[in-house]
Amino acid sequence: MYYLNAHTWYSLRYGTFSVEKLCALAQSHKVEHLAVTDINNTSACLNFIKIASQYGIKPLVGIDFRNGARQQYVGIAKNNEGFRQLNEHLSHHLHLKKIFKPEAPALPDCFIIYPFDKVVSNKKTVFSENEFIGISEESLRKLKFSSYLNYKDKLVLLQTVTFRNKRDYNAHRLLRAIDNNTLLSKLPVSEQGSFSDQMMLPEVIAEAFEEYPYILENTQKLIRNCEVSFRFGKTQNRNLLVAGENAAADVVRLKKLCDEKLEKRYPSANKKVFERIHKELNAIIKLGFVSYFLINYDIITYARFRKFPFIGRGSGANSIVAYILGITNVDPIELDLYFERFINESRSSPPDFDIDFSWKDRNEVTAHIFSTYKNTALMGTYVTFKRRAVARELGKVFGLPKENIDKLSAGFFHLDLLDKMEKLVLRYSALIEGFPNYLSVHSGGILILNDSVYNYAATFLPPKGFETIQIDMNIAEEVGIHKFDILAQRGLSKITDAIEIIKENQPDAYIEPIENIAVFKEDPEINNLLKTGNCMGVFYVESPAMRGLLTKLQTDNYLNLVAASSIIRPGISSGGMKEEYIKRHRDPERRKQGHPVMLEIMDDTYGIMVYQEDVMKVAHKFAGLSFEDADVLRRGMSGKKTSKGQMELIQAKFRSNCREKGYSEDIISEVWEQISSFAGYAFPKGHSASYAIESYQSLYLKKYFPLEFMVAALNNGGGFYNVETYIQEIRKCGGSVYAPCINKSDHPTSIYGKDIYLGLGYIKELETQTVKKILENRQFFGQFTSLDDFIDRVNISIEQLSILLKINAFRFTGLDKHHLLWKAHFKLNASKASTQQERLFNTPHKDFELPEFEYSHRIEAFDQMELLGFPLYSHFKLLRYAMEDSVKAKDLSNYVGREIIIYGDLITAKKTGTSNGKYMYFGTFFDSEATIFDTVQFSAIAEKYPLRSKGIYKCYGKVNNELDYISIRINKLVRQETLGDPRLLNGSK
Repeated sequence: MYYLNAHTWYSLRYGTFSVEKLCALAQSHKVEHLAVTDINNTSACLNFIKIASQYGIKPLVGIDFRNGARQQYVGIAKNNEGFRQLNEHLSHHLHLKKIFKPEAPALPDCFIIYPFDKVVSNKKTVFSENEFIGISEESLRKLKFSSYLNYKDKLVLLQTVTFRNKRDYNAHRLLRAIDNNTLLSKLPVSEQGSFSDQMMLPEVIAEAFEEYPYILENTQKLIRNCEVSFRFGKTQNRNLLVAGENAAADVVRLKKLCDEKLEKRYPSANKKVFERIHKELNAIIKLGFVSYFLINYDIITYARFRKFPFIGRGSGANSIVAYILGITNVDPIELDLYFERFINESRSSPPDFDIDFSWKDRNEVTAHIFSTYKNTALMGTYVTFKRRAVARELGKVFGLPKENIDKLSAGFFHLDLLDKMEKLVLRYSALIEGFPNYLSVHSGGILILNDSVYNYAATFLPPKGFETIQIDMNIAEEVGIHKFDILAQRGLSKITDAIEIIKENQPDAYIEPIENIAVFKEDPEINNLLKTGNCMGVFYVESPAMRGLLTKLQTDNYLNLVAASSIIRPGISSGGMKEEYIKRHRDPERRKQGHPVMLEIMDDTYGIMVYQEDVMKVAHKFAGLSFEDADVLRRGMSGKKTSKGQMELIQAKFRSNCREKGYSEDIISEVWEQISSFAGYAFPKGHSASYAIESYQSLYLKKYFPLEFMVAALNNGGGFYNVETYIQEIRKCGGSVYAPCINKSDHPTSIYGKDIYLGLGYIKELETQTVKKILENRQFFGQFTSLDDFIDRVNISIEQLSILLKINAFRFTGLDKHHLLWKAHFKLNASKASTQQERLFNTPHKDFELPEFEYSHRIEAFDQMELLGFPLYSHFKLLRYAMEDSVKAKDLSNYVGREIIIYGDLITAKKTGTSNGKYMYFGTFFDSEATIFDTVQFSAIAEKYPLRSKGIYKCYGKVNNELDYISIRINKLVRQETLGDPRLLNGSK
């Protein structure tokens, strides 16, 4: 039996089951030949080809070309070239958002099948050699009375398969309603598939087509002429294999680059360095990864030419060749990094380089890659339906009231109290959860292939305009497509922007070259910031958890920071190794408790596994596994795919070898559990080292140019905390922060000496066009001298001007903003149509006598909250009731072990699950003097006093000192009342 038009759930918001379930359905129906032809999508094709033989199916692949839900024709690839043609044809239309014409273009290596109803409506009578008419069981009745019955050689079986049963059909209709943003009751029939689009048993088809055997014969003949095949497995590498003229030239170039750049990295290179270079180059050349290094080198060379900052990290930082070329700044000799973590003899897929660029620069780097290399695309990914989101969408489809939808989406309901419709929403939410919803772009993956991207899948065009393939990294790697990771982060922009701001604000200041990492590592002032956890705004080390860890470790050097960057990861923490590492770090005597062999293997981490490489070290030196087996173990523990049964064999070998070495079963199991608990989350050491280098660069700026650094942090979206928290930090560093001003503010935040003016871009509802007009006028004609001068020079509506006046952006005039608001309304007629035409003459302004207006800081604070989202006044000044006598955060160390009361303004709270299925909170607060303190609420207190909203809390608790890290164990919280806006009826209450 055979089907030429089968859909999976990659017919997005249309299909209802996976490739695997389609194959299982076909197997149960004794289908031997099956074509996956998803609607305008080839996401499923490679996986289908890979697994079809497991179900006894010969795979055919193609595309169901549709305009919306209206089928135009089905294309089926005769061979791999035909598959490429179909992908290219689809991609062209997706990129340009073109509709498909009723007739297909010339696609010589494809079969084109037009559904019978389409042929009839279009009155098509001329067919190319590769074109056919598709007849379904349903359309067969119409064929009997049609002239197309005479086209015997052109008739083939085209029975669409979209559903298995009534439930699938119902889910399909719900998906179509979601896609069309309509009530289910109003979903047009034209936007739905037919309930008959199901797979039928062979005998049913045979009986239906008994009078027309030639239709089935034509179909069989078509199938016999189709074969698309790919090789799968770890030996495949379809990336660009030659970066230059030929492979030999690539090898010469790589060696030459290493020779030329060696002295800069190692002015006095010793035997160990040369041996490492020789070893790495041999492995790189032998495994065919020369082009991979050269492409990455060309990418960072372009970045340097454009003066773009970047960080090379990932396991690539374990390579001395990468360090010499400048792809990374991590010295693998200094850190004793295993090259085998990066490349080893058993590895066939290209190694991993993660290169971070500024979020401002990544698009240009990506554009450079696309323009330099021919067969390029971004890696795709699938965004799936999440249950809560589906519940919300289905609630709309069924027409439920908003409060019912909110209840179902949030999960706050009792099942027995739900009505029939609400239960239906939940039932189908559970079914649709996990379906692909839409195609998106991988966070950083770029493909640079040896042949056409269209050989593997179609591409679509996301908003940024770079072609993106319709497959994700999992199936891509199976067929040998391995991504380059070109990522974006804001930490790098903070560094470069801070340097530019310093040059402008302090033109005579000396700025240490930011590449001089060695200087930063040895600076005691910088290291003291780490030791005290004073890292607000600093990349990767500013979170409360990291701040606490740095304090407990008393981190005061680079290697300790490298360790901290990995210890913070969840696997190490959950296994109890973080706490043990801290204790051994602080207490040399405790280090002796470690197993002698583990201490010998990992002396720098006191016998505790901290990095991914440690898995390899332990497997190789403790258990006697080869480096190749050790890396397979490391990859398997990290969630990477391995051969079937491979992990079980390696575990058995691990245990067997350990027994031969005389280790007890307890020790063997303990070490294996350590490996199992943390390997999936730990960083490679080189990755942690790369992060640590960027942290040191930021710490240098934070220490010596704190105001400029914090302004750069604000202008790059902040970081872990909200804007208000960074403003507090600026004040702590001696800066004064002011609301936006039309004469001092730019679109981003500006600094003049120690005065910081928030950017006009922070003002809610102030249009970008308004900001542009103000800044352009000020640039050409100088600062504004008065409200009248502003009105004469800037064409602005009364609504936009009112926003500026409410935020007090005209305070330079010395006039109260309430006076200015009244005058603005008199001077600008809100209903008068604005004109873009420049005035030839400024008409004299009338002035008005106005009464005195009441002004208060409270009014100012509430206007700022409305327009900025936060006040520039302390929240503590808005308390309804005065604070009782309480402790200040700076004095907490004097109250260790004692019960205290402290008032805190909540900055952030982390809700964390516990081993018994409950949860606890870790809170971070400001006190009334803007000093930070941390709290912890164990499960009983967390349930009684949840930290669900920002505000000022009266905190009752016991002060705890854990290895110099001060926190408060909360036993009671009382959220404090604040005053309202005095202009409102109940504002004074």
